[in-house]
Amino acid sequence: MKRRMATARGRILGTGRYLRLLDWEGWEYVERHGVRGIVAIIAVTDDRQIVLVEQYRAALDAQVIELPAGLAGDLPGAEQEDLAVAARRELLEETGYAAATLDLLFDGPLASGLSCTLITYFRARGLQKVHAGGGDELEDIVVHEVPLATADKWLAAQRARGCLVDPRLYVGLHLAAARP
Repeated sequence: MKRRMATARGRILGTGRYLRLLDWEGWEYVERHGVRGIVAIIAVTDDRQIVLVEQYRAALDAQVIELPAGLAGDLPGAEQEDLAVAARRELLEETGYAAATLDLLFDGPLASGLSCTLITYFRARGLQKVHAGGGDELEDIVVHEVPLATADKWLAAQRARGCLVDPRLYVGLHLAAARP
């Protein structure tokens, strides 16, 4: 699969540390600058549990249940980081799982009406737990291993306790349900 790179165009309205607001022919949108891409990982253990993360998201002022995910090319000295390398790194950092294989699935818009950012999905297989996970020094991630057979019920319980569920997680559940 040839990797598409979204390109920002238009007049810059403002630039922050991580985001840039642009206007192109009257359409305002956001660009995440200083990164090569965003990766999401669909990680299922040999005993058919999907590995999910929970973390506080300041923009929503809430705990959010998500697929493990992160940025590629955001580390100093690794600006051209390969997306698969970033996916492997983010999976290990956030969840403590190392993957024997990582399969590129597809990419697509992160939020097509809001951003030019693409997200690339990978399937991680042959998982081995090597440490507790939890993210880097700026993150406080809780790792959840959820049986695929009861994931919908588990997610409903998380919503009942006040967590938000990232809709992309349902893409992961759909793909995880179909064995590779």
